[in-house]
Amino acid sequence: MAATDLSVLLQSVGAGDRRAFRDLYDATSPKLLGIAVRILRDKALAEEILQDVYLRVWRNANRYSPEAGAPMTWLGAIARNRAIDVVRSRKAEPIASAPAGDEDGGWLESLADPAGESVDRVDAQALRQCLGQVEGELRQCLVLAYCEGYSREELADRFGRNVNTIKTWLRRGLAALRVCLDPPCP
Repeated sequence: MAATDLSVLLQSVGAGDRRAFRDLYDATSPKLLGIAVRILRDKALAEEILQDVYLRVWRNANRYSPEAGAPMTWLGAIARNRAIDVVRSRKAEPIASAPAGDEDGGWLESLADPAGESVDRVDAQALRQCLGQVEGELRQCLVLAYCEGYSREELADRFGRNVNTIKTWLRRGLAALRVCLDPPCP
């Protein structure tokens, strides 16, 4: 579903439209479940978390602004943050990293489509190209943070940097991806 369609659905949900909420759920739940499963590594728990994610979406859809970013990005952030909250509350083991020498490997596909479903080749290719333009450690930091759910503190330990440096890396990396993936209209 196109971002503009999702944006319209979110605006309708914000106005209390239950049918729009059902349509939004149908269109986005596989990807959001994929995000939660990837972080939690437990499908049953991820399904429970997904209910809470959509409750939050229902309550906060009126706060979504298309100018702030793509609808799927907004929804994905809610799912990601909720899953990370659960991991932290359970004092889970640190999430395993990519095998040595495979910092990007299959992770690019999981960033584009964390549920592991077929991806629009253009989107996956665009993501691959844009991530390829980001330097090695910064790229790995982005992948670990947004795909694996690493906290800033965990990233600081892993890369031997302070937390403020990691925050700067993440901000810089996301800005670079945003510019690359969504260039301004001529």
